[in-house]
Parts: sequence; C-alpha cells; structure tokens
Amino acid sequence: MRKDTIVIREIEAKDNPKIAKAIRSVLIEMGVPKVGTAYEDVALDCMTETYSPSQKAYFVVENGNDIIGGAGISPLDNYEGSVCELQKMYFMPEARGKGLGSEMMKKCLDFAKQAGFTQCYLETLPYMEDARKLYRKVGFKSLEKPMGNTGHYSCTVWMLKDL
Repeated sequence: MRKDTIVIREIEAKDNPKIAKAIRSVLIEMGVPKVGTAYEDVALDCMTETYSPSQKAYFVVENGNDIIGGAGISPLDNYEGSVCELQKMYFMPEARGKGLGSEMMKKCLDFAKQAGFTQCYLETLPYMEDARKLYRKVGFKSLEKPMGNTGHYSCTVWMLKDL
C-alpha cells in the first residue's frame, strides 16, 4: 500500500458498515473489553447519522474501496463548557506506521477549533501505548480523573489538550 493512494475524508453513508467492521476488528485485535468501551456503542453502526449534527465530524481513512481507519470529534457528553472529545480513533494494521495518525489528529483538531471548542478530551486504555505516544506528541496531557460521562468506564486513561 502506498501512502499517496490513501485519502482522509469526511464519512459518507456508504462507509457505515466498513468503519464499524474496522473499529470492531481493531478492538478485538487489541483485546479491548466489549463492555464499557466503544465496542458496544450503538453509534458504530450509524456513524454518518451520529456525526451529522453541527459541531460533530467523523473522518475516515480510505484506501481504494477499503476504509482502514477513522476518528471523530463531538461535544463531550454530560459536560458543560466548550470541550470536545476525540472519539473512535482506530486504524487497521495496514494503516499504522505511515504518519496517518498525525494527519488524522491535525484534521480532527483543526475541525474542533473551527467548531469553537477550546479544549479536546479523550479516553483510552493503558496498554494502547502507541496511541498514547501520539496523543502526547500533539500536546495532550494526562488527567487524574475523567471528565463528563461517556459511558466508557473500561477506559482508564484520560487526557486533555488546549486548542
């Protein structure tokens, strides 16, 4: 796979089953619990609809007809203030190690700024070290406790970045 054939773009309705399959596949590969994580989110099967209201966006990584990753921005659930959440950022093995994570972060954080958010929050798991390295590289700092209430109680690493 050549990087120049890969496109990061906004999600379309036709992508819904492909991104749901990709995310669940990565979660299974990583040994993520199926309860208390994105795995059980009903939104996985209707991502276009979930991210269509204003102040929300989901971007996919497309390689030909395949969706090999994605990430989204949404207002942080159950939280007052101008904080968004980086959500459902997952990449299939063939998308890793090509700089796509950094490109996706830029796309998502640029959208968040344009949407008027002042901070971006995320939740992850302690053993997802490569993801945490990327988050730290772009300026996310660790928090002692979660913000809002995302329902992802199995995710025990919380991070925040000023935009």
